[in-house]
Amino acid sequence: MSFYDQIHEALKSYAQQEKAAFFPRFFKTGKGEYGEGDVFIGVTVPNQRLIAKQFYASSDAHLIIQLLDSMYHEERLIGLFLLNHKFLTARKHHAEKQWVDLYLKKIDRVNNWDLVDSSAHIILGKWLEDKDRSLLYELAAENNLWKNRIAIISTMHFIKKGDIVDILKLSTLLLTHQHDLMHKAIGWMLREAWKKEPAIIENFIRKHIQEMPRTMLRYSIEKMEEGKRKEILSLK
Repeated sequence: MSFYDQIHEALKSYAQQEKAAFFPRFFKTGKGEYGEGDVFIGVTVPNQRLIAKQFYASSDAHLIIQLLDSMYHEERLIGLFLLNHKFLTARKHHAEKQWVDLYLKKIDRVNNWDLVDSSAHIILGKWLEDKDRSLLYELAAENNLWKNRIAIISTMHFIKKGDIVDILKLSTLLLTHQHDLMHKAIGWMLREAWKKEPAIIENFIRKHIQEMPRTMLRYSIEKMEEGKRKEILSLK
């Protein structure tokens, strides 16, 4: 039995009927919804992580591609967990570029918010820390929700290092994005940046408050003290 088949069988052994029914609704897989057509086996993320861990040592690019090409959401997420591991391990020896290239080659398979949020900052964020970041602006300019979100979530790595330049630039570019999932992502990253540079982020919010969708605004000010939150919301 191939490693891919072993992973598929392991997922089936962890499958829960109620999760298989719930996940398609939760990840909006209906016609016209953002996850249209996605298919779920019904396995929780902790169990997917357990399965991934069992295959860290035996995984290779071929297996990761098989998983990323799968119709099953859980298999794509396991593929990304394996890819994250390969990238981080190779990074210790300055040999991570092949895994970045694989991520970019298969970026169209990173096609739901949890897949993006589990990989973008780990792979692209770390990779671009000391490099030209124009790739993020190219992704932000595409007419593709998931590539747009990858651009934003990648900045989490920079933000943790105290570098908020790109989240401010990308937020400005994507401020009027039409999708709620982008409003949430940008608001979330602005909130993380606020923890590092509160005055700069508060000034940014005040400057752009009239353009900023309400969901983005609420996410970005969530950790501020109540009086300040109310004062900022009163400006909207």
